[in-house]
Amino acid sequence: QVQLVESGGGLVQAGGSLRLSCAASGRTFTSPIMAWFRQAPGKEREFVTFISASGASTLYADSVKGRFTISRDNAKNTVYLQMNSLKPEDTAVYYCAAGSRLSPVAERYDYWGQGTQVTVSS
Repeated sequence: QVQLVESGGGLVQAGGSLRLSCAASGRTFTSPIMAWFRQAPGKEREFVTFISASGASTLYADSVKGRFTISRDNAKNTVYLQMNSLKPEDTAVYYCAAGSRLSPVAERYDYWGQGTQVTVSS
């Protein structure tokens, strides 16, 4: 089992920045791929980004490319999502996920955090 706990969400004005954190515990070696997804009210959960176990490989959704950066500190079992130039359309609950395969598909991930709310005001 892997437990994931997100933090760092909040309210920010458009153009601002936030950094989300996801702390992993448990049998993390079984699900080393980490990803962020988000879900806005009335919409389906969507892929944001993922990162490989070593951190060498990443992928971003077109909607966040150039504005968001994923990184990880394996010594701390923590993944980060730095979000810059935030837009109102980035408003959503952001979820951290862990899995064993690099994929932008939510169903490929085995473990999920509880989510953290990000609200961007215009």
